[in-house]
Amino acid sequence: GSWMNHYIPELLWQAMRFGCSMRWLHDHRELQKGDVCFLLSYGRIITEEWLAFHRHNLVVHASALPQGKGWSPMTWQILGGASVIPLTLFEAVADLDAGPIHSQEMLQLQGHELAPDWQQLQAEATIRLCTQWLRDYPSSASRPKPQKGQESCYARRQPEDSRLDPAQSLQDQFPLLQVVDNE
Repeated sequence: GSWMNHYIPELLWQAMRFGCSMRWLHDHRELQKGDVCFLLSYGRIITEEWLAFHRHNLVVHASALPQGKGWSPMTWQILGGASVIPLTLFEAVADLDAGPIHSQEMLQLQGHELAPDWQQLQAEATIRLCTQWLRDYPSSASRPKPQKGQESCYARRQPEDSRLDPAQSLQDQFPLLQVVDNE
């Protein structure tokens, strides 16, 4: 049910160009052994038992790890007024968003994007990061850097986090309108 599903076929097509064969799953319990597993827009923490199925388990996370670990980092940063948001490709480990970093790309927002707009930008950058990593594999796998700096964590968003406040102006609540499902 993730919005990212609309963009996954592009990653599959790009991977096939590099001679990779891929499976598209929505539940880690369906994993089969392989070389690389991309965990994209997947809301569960995967145990070491499942991570052991692949040499590399890669996640793209919308923050400058170790800052902004956790859930919905893009949403929380837009709500906080950020216009430049880093997307980080990193190696998944059993701890939440704690693995070494392979690469990063900065996403520039203009400030007017609604959810479908920034999701498209995020998806395109995610596909670029994954595709670049695959294109350079196995060399790309040999260069991860440990996370450094102060750690912070975003909470999982709840339905009440998306409620408008009728006592506030729409202008003051525009960031909230940017991140919620506008339908």
